Amino acid sequence: MARFTQAELQTYYGVSVPDLLPADDQPLRLLFVGINPGLWTAATQTHFAHPVNRFYPALYRAGIITRPVDAASGMTDADRDYFRSLGIGISNIVHRATAKASELTNDELKEGGAQLFSLVARRKPAVVAIAGITAYRTAFNRPKAKQGLQPEPLAGAELWVVPNPSGLNAHETVPSLSAAYAEPARAAGIL
Repeated sequence: MARFTQAELQTYYGVSVPDLLPADDQPLRLLFVGINPGLWTAATQTHFAHPVNRFYPALYRAGIITRPVDAASGMTDADRDYFRSLGIGISNIVHRATAKASELTNDELKEGGAQLFSLVARRKPAVVAIAGITAYRTAFNRPKAKQGLQPEPLAGAELWVVPNPSGLNAHETVPSLSAAYAEPARAAGIL
């Protein structure tokens, strides 16, 4: 696993992480969307990379991926190709790295929501799963939204809001996250 000092991580404020998407001529079946990159994610250039983040263990437990991914050290090219081959993509609402999502402004979230809408309209995934109800509510002006399948699609894609896998979201566990992530994966035909 990669190791960074706090001083090293601080240098990654504001850095973006490119979307992980299949090639334009390949199908995008399921797009997972985080709130924004954390500093560890920016340092490794790998989504959901912090060592205590439960995203990849939850995907593995749910059977969405069939081999573990050690994202804390950064995904390998083989890992990225594996996700692409499954038709799975990863993006963020806001692309600017921060230590905590609470550092984002409402305007940034709303602007990011508009950019996500454009990405979904262009790439046409079957299903979008946004990991973070509070950010979703702000980004898409849905103050009363609840987790789960949303009543309105996003640019034609079936839309789910699932729990955030961050270690800061302490009441979620790998088993609860895997159950929540399996639902949009089933809808996308991956499970």
